[in-house]
Parts: sequence; C-alpha cells; structure tokens
Amino acid sequence: MVQRPRGTRDFGPLESRRRRLLEQVLDVEAVCAGFDRVQTPIFESLDLFTAKSGPGVIGQLYAFEDKGGRPLTLRPELTAPVMRMIAEGMRAEAKPMRLAYHGACFRYEEFKTGRYREFYQYGIEVVGADGPLVDAEVIALAVRMLHATGLKGWTLRIGHVGLLRDVLAGLGLSAEASEGGEAPTATAMRLLDKGDDAGLADLFAAQRLDAAGLDLLRALGDASGGRESIATARPLLEAHGLPLQALDALEETVEALGLLAPAPPSLEVDLRVARGLDYYTGMVFEVHVPELGGEGQVLGGGTYRLLHLFGLDDLDPSCGFGLGFDRVLLALEHQAEAEGRSEVLPGEAGPKTRVAVVPFRVPASAVLPVVAGLRDEGVVVDLELRGRAIGKAFSWADGVGASHVLVVGPRDLEAGTGNLKRLKDGVQVDVALTASDVLAALNG
Repeated sequence: MVQRPRGTRDFGPLESRRRRLLEQVLDVEAVCAGFDRVQTPIFESLDLFTAKSGPGVIGQLYAFEDKGGRPLTLRPELTAPVMRMIAEGMRAEAKPMRLAYHGACFRYEEFKTGRYREFYQYGIEVVGADGPLVDAEVIALAVRMLHATGLKGWTLRIGHVGLLRDVLAGLGLSAEASEGGEAPTATAMRLLDKGDDAGLADLFAAQRLDAAGLDLLRALGDASGGRESIATARPLLEAHGLPLQALDALEETVEALGLLAPAPPSLEVDLRVARGLDYYTGMVFEVHVPELGGEGQVLGGGTYRLLHLFGLDDLDPSCGFGLGFDRVLLALEHQAEAEGRSEVLPGEAGPKTRVAVVPFRVPASAVLPVVAGLRDEGVVVDLELRGRAIGKAFSWADGVGASHVLVVGPRDLEAGTGNLKRLKDGVQVDVALTASDVLAALNG
C-alpha cells in the first residue's frame, strides 16, 4: 500500500475545518491592520534561497532540476519569494506595502513534534518604511493575532540586533570576515543566540579583547526582563561610551506597542536576543509557548534587509514576521486538551446550525426545494443520500455534527410537513416544508 511521504500529514474534515478557522482568525486581524493577501509559487529558482542564506542551505531543501535543466526548489519559507515578487512586479505599488501571506513550505530535515517536512507559515511584511512605529505595528499585529486565537501563557521576547552590533563593535570585535571564515561580530551574534557564554569567552581571548566586555554582555543579559530593562541598560551603555540610538528606538517601539495591542501574557525585553540570521538589522522578536518545550517558538521576525539583493536598496529595510501555523494550532490543541475542552479555537464552540435532511421512503425530489432554500440562507445542510433506516439515519446525522434532523416520511409529505428534531435534547416539532418555516423553527 502506498503511504504518505515521511514528514507530511493528511488533514481530515475536523482538522481541515480547524485549520480554515485559524486562517480566518489570522486573516481578520491582518485585514483590520491594513494588510492585503498575496500568493507566490510553491517552487522557485534555487538561486533565490542561496542568495539569501548561502549554498550551505541546499542540503535542507527539496531542490531539483526541471526538464529544461533549470535549478529549482520547493520553497522553504515565504519571505524571500514575497521579496522576489515585489522586485519583479510591484515596484510601483504605493509605499509602504502591507502584505500578508499563507502557504505550505518544505524543508528536508528530521521531523518531530511541531516540526514537519511540509509545514505551513502565515506571515506579514511591511515594505518601504522603517522605524520604531513600523516595528511596533508589526509586533502589535502578531500580538493581536495570538490574542484572537485564544492562545494562553505565551511569552513575547523583544530585542534589537542593531544594539548588539553597536555593543560588539564598541568592544573591538570586527565586522569584517577573515578569508575562509566569518566575521568575529557574526560569530559573537551566533554564540549570543545560543547562550554560549564559554564560546564568547574563547572568542574574546582569541581576539585579544578585554574580558570586561564579557561582563558588559552578561550585565545586558541580566538586565533583560520587563520594560524596565531598557532603563537598566542605559547607564551600562553610557559607562562604556556606546551609542544609545538603538536603545532609544527599542524604547519607543515598546511604548507604542503598549498603545496598539493588548498586553501579552508575558513580555520580556531581551537585550541579547539575536535571532541567529545575518539579514536582521534592527528590532527582533520571538514568541514562545511552554507547552511545546524545545519546539516552543511559534513566531519570529524583525527588521531586515533583503531587497538590496534585487537592486531595491531604497526599500530596505523591511519588517515582518513568520507565524508557525502548525505550531500555533498544536499549542492550542494541547491547551484545550489540558482544560478538557473539545473546542480549540474561539468560534469553534459557537452556535452552529447544521441540519440533516432525511427523506424517508419518499422521493428525494420532495425535499430538495427545502434543502436549497436553507442553503441559500446560509444554513449548513446535509442531505441523506443512502436511504438509511431511521435509526441509522439519526446515527449518521450525529456523526456529521448535525444540530437538527428534519425527517420527511410519506404521511409528512401528504400533509406538507416534516418533523424537525433537535439532537441535544430531543425536542421536536412539526414544520411546514418551506425553507422559511424550517428556518423560523430553527431560530425559535
């Protein structure tokens, strides 16, 4: 028997409904913030991703040649394709562009809980504007989205790569790469992202730098916490004669965020968060959910430069984030299970009118006008198609999630009526066989 490929999933009716609902929740928030949906191809030129991340990324990609020998790959993420689309056909659009997107991505890696070879990402980008207010708008949308999903107990971590780079440069680390290696600043950023204090100490020793610089980095780490972290960090930077512009921008962003979005369950200003990606230039942020353990990051983003790769230096930097669609849904499911809830998303438990219409020993054509009329009114209608006996018809109706069953038998048809039964409590009434009368009974 042919099985689905390793690292992929099938989604049945319940999972698919839940995923559509989550996408709708995110879309509503994006639209309210002025973002418009765009869509890019599932496969792109391989060069698009090696230009962004280097040739070392190829081992993680589903890369292939098409019949014309052109090197292509299934997209591993959605930011670079959106930047390519802007460069190729959206240069004249009004600025700033506010773009949202959702779709499948593919990475060849060992999969585990919350991490798959085919996974889904929802993201947004602001292109053609930058600064603390742009950063706050982006973070605020992320907060509003997670708040709208009903996700609980998550932590928002905000930092600033520019601040870290200023600090590292001020401590004497070079931003120039040596032949065949990476720049000391880049190495330090990677070590900071991993929390590798010993590695930082070795780097400082190899660069013959004063160990007092390590004390400053540790002090910045110790200062991380709530909004007060910014005030704590200011005298630390001043004591070493380091610039304060990035810290001022971060403070303005955090203040604006407090006015634009509900308070997150937990907010940390992390002055050592580095995100580990070279193209980030300014504010960076992440969201972590404890239920997912080591795979607990469900969202991340910040201010970055990519459009210069397409000759659009004037539109750099941009700001955006990627939301791990699968991980958010998995966290919501864990929380619902822990609380004994069958409903995972707000609205999923809301009042649902779903009617199973059962023509019993009568021609199906007798109930079709009622079925069509109810559907015209937005009622979900399941028409029984297999001529089941009454008992089995009710079991089927319960299985498809119907809230009511409308049975029309020979005597009903003679009288021009049907029997409408509410499944949760067994209350039943006879109704005229018109969509308006059935609808009135459903709402009564």
